[in-house]
Amino acid sequence: MAEMPPVRLLLLSLLFTLVIATARDSVGNHDDDDGAALLAFKVGIRRGGSSGPLRSWNSSTSFCSWEGVTCGGGSGRVVALDLSSHGLAGMLPAAIGNLTSLRTLNLSFNWFHGGIPASLGRLHRLQTLDLSYNSLSGTLPDNMSLCTGMTALVLGSNNLGGLIPSSLGDTLTNLKKVSLTNNSLTGAVPASLANLSFLQHLDLSINQLEGSIPPGLRGLRSISHIDLSANGFSGALPSSLYNLSLLRSLQVEGNTLQGSIPADIGDRLPAMEKLVLSRNRFSGAIPHSVTNLSSLTALRLGWNQFSGHVPRTLGRSQDLRYLELAGNKLEADNSRGWEFMDSLANCTQLQYLALDNNSFRGQLPGSVVNLSTSLEKFFIGYNNISGEIPSDISNLAGLKVLQVANTSVSGAIPESIGKLANLVMFFMFNNALSGLVPPSVGNLTRLNWILAYNNNLEGPIPASLGKLKDLNILDMSKNRLNGSIPREIFKLSSLSIQLDLSYNSLSGPLPSEVGSLTNLNWLVLSGNQLRGRIPESISSCTVLEYHSKLVNEQVVRYDSRCLRWNCHFERAVSGTEQLDWANPSCSTKFDIAVGARFVVQ
Repeated sequence: MAEMPPVRLLLLSLLFTLVIATARDSVGNHDDDDGAALLAFKVGIRRGGSSGPLRSWNSSTSFCSWEGVTCGGGSGRVVALDLSSHGLAGMLPAAIGNLTSLRTLNLSFNWFHGGIPASLGRLHRLQTLDLSYNSLSGTLPDNMSLCTGMTALVLGSNNLGGLIPSSLGDTLTNLKKVSLTNNSLTGAVPASLANLSFLQHLDLSINQLEGSIPPGLRGLRSISHIDLSANGFSGALPSSLYNLSLLRSLQVEGNTLQGSIPADIGDRLPAMEKLVLSRNRFSGAIPHSVTNLSSLTALRLGWNQFSGHVPRTLGRSQDLRYLELAGNKLEADNSRGWEFMDSLANCTQLQYLALDNNSFRGQLPGSVVNLSTSLEKFFIGYNNISGEIPSDISNLAGLKVLQVANTSVSGAIPESIGKLANLVMFFMFNNALSGLVPPSVGNLTRLNWILAYNNNLEGPIPASLGKLKDLNILDMSKNRLNGSIPREIFKLSSLSIQLDLSYNSLSGPLPSEVGSLTNLNWLVLSGNQLRGRIPESISSCTVLEYHSKLVNEQVVRYDSRCLRWNCHFERAVSGTEQLDWANPSCSTKFDIAVGARFVVQ
């Protein structure tokens, strides 16, 4: 091969050097653009505290070393900006659109406000956009559809409004995740979303969307999670959704959807883990095939119009943790219908069971004591069930909430109730319970609420209730309790919402310890035989605000020097006496809800 002439070789060498230099200048210019864009971003934001935001962002160092900035290996361009949870505030500047090599932009969990800048449409290489948990407003920019490589669009928990652009499904066909939850989006779901064949996660919950759910969503062949809860969707749930064989979570709670569950749902959705249809208008029977959903962890069908019997082998879904069937027309009686309770013993991870507000009848099944020791919340009230609370209820050691209210359950509260050491809320009102209040209730030191009103409970109030240092509400009104009110109860400074012992047969004086209830809002003791003077210490109860009706329309007031007190009491004697509680230093207004039948002496 002939050698290249020296002159030509020299020219080629010069040309190569020129190309390299030009390329370096070009990269350098883009570097300058990225640095300028980042500094423009910083100028428009703020953060609480004296240090100011993003202190590392200054010209003394390369922007590739700045906090939250990631540059590409060879290009030196910004490819990722992650400033999530930095407490930043302000408006997003248009200059952010100059970061044209950006692939990931994550500004979630901050305080940004204003609109999403249209300049984001220039980020043609953007793959992940996460602006969730801010205060952004306005609409979704139409030119966001120019970011054709985007795989994740996460804009939840903002104040965005307007329509979902149809272009979202027309051009952003690589999307795998779309989360627009907790905004104020309106209108219908665009049918174009059916084009997103790679979409795996769709969350449009907690908006103001309306209309019917597009049947074309059957085109989402890769979808595993759909959440359309808390909107205004109506009509039937498209049967085509039940053909999405990869679907693991379907949540449409809180709409006005109607129709029935397909009889073969258990065969069409083999991967289903979370099925949430609650608070709609669904009707018909719960199909037996639902027991074939072997991976089911949550089944929420509450507050619809489902009827008939609960599938007797529901417990075949052994991974079930959350079962809500409340607020329907489901049936059971002593002859049939309660078999499902036996099978639920197989669900060893069950944590939540809501069966209240149905048409269940007959005796409370004894198998309730065989439920999971992991069960934390159990609701079975507002049914026409009878029988007694089994003494082995203490087997449910994990219970935090027990609700057996508004039923015909009778008998005594078992002493073993005191073994439910995790109990926080105890609802036993409007029943036919009788007998003594077991002193073992005082062992439930985590209790916040006790509602046991309108029963036939009798005997004294156990002084052991004074050990319930976290108690906020105690309502045992409308029973047959007698004796004096234990002083220990009035020492519970945690009582902040309500103490109601009215309409019993309690007697004796009101203890001076009542003044310890400095956080209490409601104190109702009317309908008893309490006697003696009202303790002066009650003036310490400065937040009482409930008024009780006066039995004989007479009012007893404090001394005129404390006219800012507006204290009304029921009286058991006639006359116009004033309580002579002179206190020249009183200055706080409060309303006392004692409402007790005190005799003024």
